[in-house]
Amino acid sequence: MVGIILASHGGFAEGIHQSAEMIFGPQDEFESCILKPDEGPDDIKRKLKAAVASFDDQIEILFLVDLFGGTPFNQATSLIAEQQDKWAIVSGMNLPMVIEALSQRFTVETAKEIAQAIVPVGNEGIKIYPEMAMPASATKEKIPADGKPSAKIPEGTVLGDGKIEYVLARVDTRLLHGQVATGWTHTTHPNRIIVVSDTVRQDKLRTNMIKQAAPNGVKVSVAPIKNMVKANNDPRFGDTRALVLFETVEDALATIKAGVDIKEINLGSSAYKEGKVNVTKALSFDQTDVDAIKELQNMGVKFDVRGVPSDQPANIDDLIRSAEKKLAEKK
Repeated sequence: MVGIILASHGGFAEGIHQSAEMIFGPQDEFESCILKPDEGPDDIKRKLKAAVASFDDQIEILFLVDLFGGTPFNQATSLIAEQQDKWAIVSGMNLPMVIEALSQRFTVETAKEIAQAIVPVGNEGIKIYPEMAMPASATKEKIPADGKPSAKIPEGTVLGDGKIEYVLARVDTRLLHGQVATGWTHTTHPNRIIVVSDTVRQDKLRTNMIKQAAPNGVKVSVAPIKNMVKANNDPRFGDTRALVLFETVEDALATIKAGVDIKEINLGSSAYKEGKVNVTKALSFDQTDVDAIKELQNMGVKFDVRGVPSDQPANIDDLIRSAEKKLAEKK
């Protein structure tokens, strides 16, 4: 595995390190080094050497630094003088770049290949909101109001096997955010993310915000339940690998009962509000949630309870029992 070291002036590298692990989960062979205001070049060089020494595999190492020509960059450069065939440095570090580097390690074995792959992602992560002068992105597409893919594809056309492949169906109050746009997208490789919600579809601000969060190269749609059902039954969506997001378990239940062929639900987060009880740090249920989960189980739907791919799955039946006990105590 390629070792990754973040380096910066001040606490920037440590902050991005923490943010990346919040989104992508705890990582091996991943360190951060900072140059404090009262320190000099020798101090950051010593820290960089210690980070390298902490790795089990020191053959391939990638340094991500804040500024080209800054002290962390210069000291990292001095370290790779004898390792230029294996080690690499990328400056202009940002969070999308770091997350992409962590993801690339699953399939790429050299630091230089990762370095080449993450620069476009770092650039793509720079956006303006409202969009203003930003060029329109071809990835920000939606399922049209009639639930059909495109007027250019004749009705009755069968693409692929004529059926949407659901690579992930997730219940998450926050819908499309960092953990989904990075960790789950890189794990499941969808070509379209579909937020299914009657409520969100009517909220133009939330819809626009969701589209702004689109990961590079993935189309994003926000659709009411009825349009999701139409798309599910339309063979023109047969080449779609869909990551479907629901805001609530109830929306997932309504969608599946309407005929959308989803066999497993990843339960990521359910925000606390009055009347609910906490069963984990990320999940809160009320009786309606519990009843919906039980009904889905009776329909044969399985539950995968994880925030990020690297988490150990929790047992849904244990969570239901905990929720029912706490709800009974509140009465």
